[in-house]
Amino acid sequence: MKRRLLIIALSLNTLSAIALNDSIEKILSVGPEGQGNIKAAEAWKEITSKPSQETLMMIFEAMNDADPIASNWLRSAAEVIFNSMNHEQNGSNNTLGEYFLNENNPPRARRFAFDLIKKNDPEAASEIVPGLLNDPSPELRRDAIELLIKKGKSLEEEGKKNSAILVYRQALNSAVEANQIKPLSESLKKLGTNVDLPKHFGFLMRWQAIGPFDNTNRAGFDTIFPPEKEIKLDSQYKGKGVTAKWQPIESYDPFGKIDFNKPFGLLKESVAYAYTEFESNISRTAELRLGCKNAWKVWLNGEFIFGRDEYHRGQKIDQYKMQVDLKKGKNTILVKACQNEQTEEWTVQWEFQLRVCNQSGVAILASNRMPTPIQKQTDRRPRRPKKS
Repeated sequence: MKRRLLIIALSLNTLSAIALNDSIEKILSVGPEGQGNIKAAEAWKEITSKPSQETLMMIFEAMNDADPIASNWLRSAAEVIFNSMNHEQNGSNNTLGEYFLNENNPPRARRFAFDLIKKNDPEAASEIVPGLLNDPSPELRRDAIELLIKKGKSLEEEGKKNSAILVYRQALNSAVEANQIKPLSESLKKLGTNVDLPKHFGFLMRWQAIGPFDNTNRAGFDTIFPPEKEIKLDSQYKGKGVTAKWQPIESYDPFGKIDFNKPFGLLKESVAYAYTEFESNISRTAELRLGCKNAWKVWLNGEFIFGRDEYHRGQKIDQYKMQVDLKKGKNTILVKACQNEQTEEWTVQWEFQLRVCNQSGVAILASNRMPTPIQKQTDRRPRRPKKS
């Protein structure tokens, strides 16, 4: 009899999990403009009607695959369940606390777990924040860094310049997000301490560039030009109206932008390549993080990694993240960037920025990294491109 009851209990748990999975799938399937909202609302009611630790954890796991719309539904359900559980269990944060403390869990979900804990127990959360300064999750570092920024400002106001510098430097050493690094570097500069932002981020500042090649009718993105077949820096090829040959190009931009307009001019319907070598002391997993508003492709050690055939959709730091395996010794990186036919002023940029870091955004510096280039003079370029 006991064995039979155990089997029935296990079967009921399995059926319950299947039903819960079905409800979560309905929420994950919700689309734009209200598509699937009715089914999602029914699923949301079903999920929140049976609050439990298991349900809460399944929701957190589902967040990893959710788009922004579905994520909002899941976050709302998780918050309702969490509040219900805390009401019944006298405010216990144990379930989410265990999840949050496990650094192997996804960063966004850990951040949301911490936000719920903070809402329920602000005092406990405030005690936790300073210990998050070097957390693997940038989302969780943010509060600890902000705490140091406030401390630094307070020391500045008290006239304690050297102490403020130390606090700002400590914050900067852990910061990986531009919206915190920029004000920190500005505060340090104001106090007489310059920050090497390209080195801090791990931007690659020195490349060899070649071009232009043809991108008429946007056909250049899929066209295999010579640099995709071989890298011979002393070779020359037939380019678009010119002989294409490799030439050095370096960035003076604090965020590592490599500007193809500098060596090739303000061309349109053109393709260019940039090549560099990255020496790694060990074999390791890393991320290539690229920002580019042109169509682009990236190769590592001759193998195609990823690309986007889109133009002028905006550019920002860490816009695209590509997980790669660096080998010990020399690693080759090739970037292809295409300009289209548009001539509006906002289409002038023909550039990219690329950095190497770990999954938390902390820079990985090459063993062959040279000092960050220093610009001796500023060259202004025309504001409107010409069609080549």
